[in-house]
Amino acid sequence: MTLTSPHLGSPTGWTDARLLYALEEVVETELNRHLKVTKDWMPHEYVPWSDGRNFPGFFEDGEAWEPSQSKVTEIGKIALVVNLLTEDNLPSYHHEIATLFGREGAWGTWVHRWTAEEGRHGIVMRDYLLASRAVDPDKLEQFRMAHMSEGFESDNRHSMLHSIAYVAFQELATRISHRNTGHQSGDPVCDRMLARIATDENLHMVFYRNLLKSAFELAPDLTMQAVRDVVVNFRMPGHGMPGFERAAAQMAIGEIYNMRIHHDDVLSPVLRFLKVLEIDGLGPEGLKAQEELGLFMNGLDAEAAKFDEKLAARKARILARANA
Repeated sequence: MTLTSPHLGSPTGWTDARLLYALEEVVETELNRHLKVTKDWMPHEYVPWSDGRNFPGFFEDGEAWEPSQSKVTEIGKIALVVNLLTEDNLPSYHHEIATLFGREGAWGTWVHRWTAEEGRHGIVMRDYLLASRAVDPDKLEQFRMAHMSEGFESDNRHSMLHSIAYVAFQELATRISHRNTGHQSGDPVCDRMLARIATDENLHMVFYRNLLKSAFELAPDLTMQAVRDVVVNFRMPGHGMPGFERAAAQMAIGEIYNMRIHHDDVLSPVLRFLKVLEIDGLGPEGLKAQEELGLFMNGLDAEAAKFDEKLAARKARILARANA
């Protein structure tokens, strides 16, 4: 792609509109690559329908849900509800990216394709949870209503560039969360389903990561600042759901998603692939953002080490009590 562009170090040379236009060819290339490597799949094929039976209500033979009916571990239940409620807010996510990226051309095609693929995730997870009676269906619906009624506003809705940076990390974070939930669910059927979802999330991450790479080539200073802002202030999209803080703490202890995983398996791989901390030729603001990003990553690693120690001590106490 050949562009007559403003000075790459100039923070005033690029606007969202100019960047959207400049990245259109990259989006088209990445979209075509994505469509070649992705595989369509059927959500209903991953659901254990034979385990299903009627719930109380309109059906006289309905059977009330009981915790003993679930095959899923306690930490698996918590993570599955958080993950599903996050997927449930897809209408809000679609609205945000359609507003930022537009609905025309390659950008628009990607927006709709991404939304369609993400829609499968909520479908298959809810069908699995209800058919297998993994969680309380009444509470699940109450949580969904409360969460979606609040709506969702991204911390990065003010900037297309910040939004690209955010989803490059967030898609990988979601993949890791789904994959670890599957591993710790205690149910091979659940593990298989979440592995399929995680494959989609990884492909979405690759799309946005490659787009972020091109943004660095076009506007390195602005992109560096966006990455710095996103990494330092990163929050998962489910942060507004009922009881999220408590659930997140339990997921951290349960090693579904915590500071160590966030540092090692989400932030570091993307930063390393893009060589973010090695980029040179930056202007003053870009260099400052790069230095602050490096300091933050070092600090996060130190905080993760402290968490690791506390988690190891907790495991030792539990083991000691079990052997007493």
